[in-house]
Formats: sequence, structure tokens, C-alpha cells
Amino acid sequence: MKNLVLFSIILILPVCSSFCQEITGNISGIVLDNVSNEPLPYANVILTNIDPPAGVMSDKDGRFLIKNIPVGTLSIRISFMGYQTHDINNLSLKPGKDLQLKIYLEEKIYKADEVTIKGHIDKTKTRNTMTSVSSRGFTIEETKRYAGSLNDIARMASGFAGVQVESDGRNDIIIRANSPSGLLWRLEGVDIPNPNHFGAFGSTGGPISLLNNNQLDNSDFLTGAFPAEYGNAVSGVFDLSMRSGNTNNYEFMGQLGFNGFELGAEGPLTRKKASSFMLNYRLSTLELFKILGVDFGTGVAVPKYQDFTFKINLPSGKAGKFSFFGIGGKSQVDLKHDDFDSTRQNTYFGQGYNVINRTNQIVLGMTHIYRINETSYTRLNLAYTFHDFVTETDSVDQANNILIPDYRNIFRENKIHASFFYKKKLGPKANFKTGLSTNIYFHYFIDSVYNKNFNQFTTLTDYRGTSSLIQPYISWQIKPSEDFTFNLGLHYQFYTYNSTSSLEPRLGAIWHFAERSSLNLGYGLHSQVLPITIYNKETYLNPGYNNYNEKLEMLKSHHIVLSYNHSFNDFLRLKTELYYQYIFNAAIDAGSKNSYSILNQGANFYIPAPDSLKSAGTGNNYGLELTMEHFLNKGMYFLATFSLFDSKYKGSNGIYRNTAFNGNYIANLLFGKEFEIFSSTKGKTKKYYPGFDIKLNYRGGQRHSPIDTTCSQNHGLPVYIDSEAFSLQYPDYFRIDLKLSVKIFVRQSNMEFLLDVQNLFNRKNIYNESYDREKNEIYYNYQIGRLIIPQFKIEF
Repeated sequence: MKNLVLFSIILILPVCSSFCQEITGNISGIVLDNVSNEPLPYANVILTNIDPPAGVMSDKDGRFLIKNIPVGTLSIRISFMGYQTHDINNLSLKPGKDLQLKIYLEEKIYKADEVTIKGHIDKTKTRNTMTSVSSRGFTIEETKRYAGSLNDIARMASGFAGVQVESDGRNDIIIRANSPSGLLWRLEGVDIPNPNHFGAFGSTGGPISLLNNNQLDNSDFLTGAFPAEYGNAVSGVFDLSMRSGNTNNYEFMGQLGFNGFELGAEGPLTRKKASSFMLNYRLSTLELFKILGVDFGTGVAVPKYQDFTFKINLPSGKAGKFSFFGIGGKSQVDLKHDDFDSTRQNTYFGQGYNVINRTNQIVLGMTHIYRINETSYTRLNLAYTFHDFVTETDSVDQANNILIPDYRNIFRENKIHASFFYKKKLGPKANFKTGLSTNIYFHYFIDSVYNKNFNQFTTLTDYRGTSSLIQPYISWQIKPSEDFTFNLGLHYQFYTYNSTSSLEPRLGAIWHFAERSSLNLGYGLHSQVLPITIYNKETYLNPGYNNYNEKLEMLKSHHIVLSYNHSFNDFLRLKTELYYQYIFNAAIDAGSKNSYSILNQGANFYIPAPDSLKSAGTGNNYGLELTMEHFLNKGMYFLATFSLFDSKYKGSNGIYRNTAFNGNYIANLLFGKEFEIFSSTKGKTKKYYPGFDIKLNYRGGQRHSPIDTTCSQNHGLPVYIDSEAFSLQYPDYFRIDLKLSVKIFVRQSNMEFLLDVQNLFNRKNIYNESYDREKNEIYYNYQIGRLIIPQFKIEF
């Protein structure tokens, strides 16, 4: 604790004597039609909460720039003839960091009536205009504001209704009791592999996010009945956008915190053509936090990682707009038996094992947007992705102090992505979008487990080949009046590996039956190909191997959602959703009758899968979600969510059981308040913004299966009682997170210092059980205890 206090003092000393004259900043952006993406020239952009009001008109390309505005909280009104007026409140303008906005206006259906959308950036609406239910736009400020989020968008989303993060040490998110592997990650229109350091194949999460929220823009999060352009997902979608660099001024950023030491730079390439660049590099600082006494679940071992992010925008006039983007990272950790410390958290490995892991990821992409005319445009995405995951596991004979080989794997995926869509606006009452997405996979997958009986490694997977996933779609939106919107769509996907396919209808309807109230209905059939390791699981039949899983069908799911939304005023809203999900074609054991189902994949780091599977399993999830939210206003916000649900599945034994994720209820309460302290002495001004954020999370305990100690002793590893699969439940999970922060505005720069206190009261929540083969005992592994994490950030 003394080290932590000293570290905090060192960070904040340089800013304690900062003074400046009048502190101002700039606001820039572009105004666009929300359907056709057409720039709206000569739109009015007015700052309404300063005296006197100030504003400008957008230029012929829809762009605007307002200079020398006093920093602080601002409100902006944007209007354009024939479009609904849009008010955006509680925008934060900081010195040394221009506020960049991309504003979408909706065309009126009845031009005679003046309609104004007031309040906040409406989080009930997504950037994707085809969504009807179970969707939410979110700002990157939220990922930075919410306590316990660690600047991670996945952890941030765990505060939303129906969403949870099962492990404190990882960010795999469970949506409506679905397996975490059912989530789709999309970045800049490209479907990307697991975007996390130490992210395994077949999973969608990891300990540290590769996605740096300092480089992300406002994005969408969907939890059911997705529009037709989304495929190969059954639980949810993160549709993320990267922000563009500043087109007017050069800016720099430095940050030191739990996620790493970061350096960033951005600015114009040519101001005249509004081209820009953005670069960021991050290096692990866990060595430093280990010295400070922070425990992150790896015993005394220290994970190491680094990553980079970039985006370059090159508008080219009549040729369209080109952008190039990329993320990449590498990570490694050596978890050794000697590193096991019973006084520390050991979330990632058990006593008596050595685990070595290496992970590398790359995403490189290009986007071309071409405006055909004022009502239509096309978008082309080309990308290359790479994911490499290597693991070596050895058991340790503690009596003789020797290593016994246990498991080896090299999982490597190269992917080429190409997608294209055409979008056409048919007036204010209708528009459609049609497109095609293709992923070409080049796989190199080998893993094996040591077989004591044969004194050799037995192959589990041995696949080196190419396959493609082809996904065409069409969406149609109809607005017969201001009160009704219908979203219709059809998605198709074909997997060349085994020639399986799925034709999927998507339907949505929105009825604004009152000025501030709406009823929303959504339906969709969704499917997902299985992890390539499942298709290629080998069965050893001396003297050779057989593969029984090549013809497995896609996992499929029907979603139906009914939603009610009501806004009490410009900042307070209530949302309720009823949902039902029927899952079929789930992979279950084809060789014997037991409880195995792929629907429980992701409940732990490794779930042994039978050699022979069939697509005959089923499951269902249904529940009620409540959300009461006060959007940020005058420095204050709160979010309260409650989810009541049930999740069941059926394996090859025909018995309906609780899934591994059936906690039955989740409750969250988030609250935050920021204060403005303003002082002026002899013409010099300084501003401080102290604040606090708190999060309470209470949910049903994780389901688990009992361990048979007798069989475990005979086999030397944990053996679970299959007839009682997921019949037990750990005690309820409860945790409180607190974040204290202060922002300091000085001339041409802003600084932020914060303390993020996770698990404030150090509650011991059970994570899982492990088996000690030497003592033939079962012991608990606990979630991460109290963490006190400092962070410092400067922008100039």
C-alpha cells in the first residue's frame, strides 16, 4: 500500500501547480444522412448552452469547425431543412483534445411538421438503422466511465441487462445464458478472430482486451434477433468502429495503467483533403503492478504482452473515401508449478502443472466507400487476419521432481476477408441494403495428449486445409408513417468445408404508439459454424485415426423478442424485454448417452469433447429484462438492470438440465457523479473535475458438476459425475467496484488521474473447484480479490 500511495503522489505532483489563461478547445465534425450516408451541406450547428450562443454552417461536404470554445460540458443543436432536428447534450470538450463528431440526421416523412429529437445521444438507437430490438448504441466514454470496466468494452457491457462476465480474470461475456463462443466480433465491417491477449480458439474472450478503447468510436451492441447483415453468431454482436484521427491539429496521448503503458499520436496528413492518421502502441505494465502488490490470478508468474493500433483516412474526391486500419498483438505467459502460491489467486492453472502459452494476432484492413449519387453508396472491405495460439502443458511428479508430458497444441488461422454492400435510399419511407461477405480460412491445427498406456502422444486434431464461409444478405426498411417502422431481411450462409448451409429470415417492427413510448418486436433465425477443432477431432483406433465429425451441421437458434420502451423525460428511460430462444443442431455425443453438449463450451478453459458427435442436441433460453437508465446529465448518471431467466439443454441422454450458465438472475446498479471546480486568480484559470463511479453486481452462482474423488484418484485428474451434470450451484456472486477520479484542465492539455478499486470489500466469490491428486482433495479457486489500480492519462 505504501508503494501504491507513493506511485499516486508521483503521478499527480506535476499537475498540482498548473495554471492557465482562458481554456478553450475546438469542435469539428461532419453531418450525414443516417441512411444514404450522404453529407448534408449548409446544416446549422449551434452551441445552445453558452452565452451568447455560437455556431456555424457545415460546408459543401457537410463538415464544420467551431474554434476557441470554452472547455466543459456543451450542448449542440443540429438542423437541416427537411430533416428532424437533433439535440446532443452533455458533450465533454477538453483542452488539447478536439471534440470530433459524426452526426446522423433522419429525414422527415411528413415535411410539414417540425419534429425535434431532444436530449442525449439516443442510446436506444444504434448506428445500424435496421435494428428493431435487443440493441444498444454505446459511446466509448462509457467504457472509460463505468467502474470495474478496466477500459474494456466487454467488461463495460456486463452492466447491461442479460449480460455477465463469468470470471473476474477474463472478459468472456455470457449473453442471455448462451455460451460466450456464440458472440461475433466485428471491427470496421470485418469479422475478426478473438480480439484478446491470450485468447484461445473457440472462445471470444481473454484476460486483456486487444481492442484499445482510446482508438474506438461509438459502436453497437446487439443481444438478439439481429438484422440480416449479421451472420455466424447465435448470442450477440459487437459491431465496432474505429475513430478517425484529427483532421485539423496534431494531438498526442500518454497513459499508464493496468492495461499497459500507452503512447498515441494523431493528426492531419493534408488538411485541405481532410485526410488523417492515428497511431497507438501499448506495452504491458503488469511487472510494475506485481511490485505494487496487485494479484491478477497467475500466482507469482507475470503475463507479458504488447499491441498496436492504427487507422489512416484518405478521402479521394470522386474516387471515394479510402481508409486503412489495423490492430495486432503478441502475448506470452509461463505458468510453472513453482509459481503456484496458495496465498495468491491461481485462476489460470492448478497445482502440479506447468503451462506455457503464446498468442499472436493481426488484423489488417482496407475500406473503400463510394458515393454513387445522393441516395446510394457502396462499401468494400478487404482484410487479412492472423491468429496463432500455442500451448504446452506438463504435469509435475512432485515426489521425483520430474516433468511428465501432458498436452501440446499449435492452432494457427490465416483468413482473407472480402465484403461488399450496396445501400439505396428510396425516399424518407423506404431503403434497402444488399451485400455479400466471404471469409477464406487457411487452417493449421494440431494438438495431442500424452497417452501413458502407449507411452506416446495421441493425436486429438490434425487438420491442414482451406475452407470458406459465404454470406449474402438483403435488408429492407419500410416506414409507412412516423409511428411505424418495419425491418425485413434474409440472410444465407454456406460453409464449404462440409457443404452445410442455412437460410435465415429476419423480421422487426417498431410502433411508436405514444410520444415517448414504443413497442418493438423482433424475430430471427441465426446459425453458427462450429470451431474447426470440433469438426476435426480425431479418434484413435490402433493403428490409425478416424474422423467422425466432418458432417456436423451448423448450430442454429430461433430468437423472438418483445420490447417496451418509455422515456420519462429527455434523460430518463425505462426498457423491458421478453425473449425466447430455441436452440437446435447442437453437437452432442453420438457414441454413448451422457450430458455433453457444445452449448456448455466456454464454462471453463477446457471441456473434454467426445470423439464422435452428432447434431441432435437442443436447448432453450427465456427471460425478462428490466432497464432503468438516467443518461449523463449535469455530471450524473445511473443504470439499474435486472434479468430473470432460465436456461436448459438436452444431451444425448435425453435429460433436460441446467446449462453451465443458468444463474437464473442478474442485478446491476451503476452510479456516477462528476463535479466541476472552477477558479480564477489574476486572470489565470484552472478547472478540476473530481468524480466517482460505483458498480454493484449481484447474480446467481455458477453451475457446476460434482467431482468423483475415487475415480479422480485412479485417473490422476478430475473426473466429474456425469449423471449429476451442472446440478450444483456455487453461492451467489456479489461484488462492488469503486472508481475515484480527477480531471485537470490546463492550457493545451488535459490530465486524468484515477484509482479503480475492484471488489471493494474483498468478497471471496468462488470461481471453480480443482482437484489435488497428491492429497486426493477438492479445493476452491476464488475470483480475484480486492484490486487497487491507479491510472494516469495525459492528452495534449
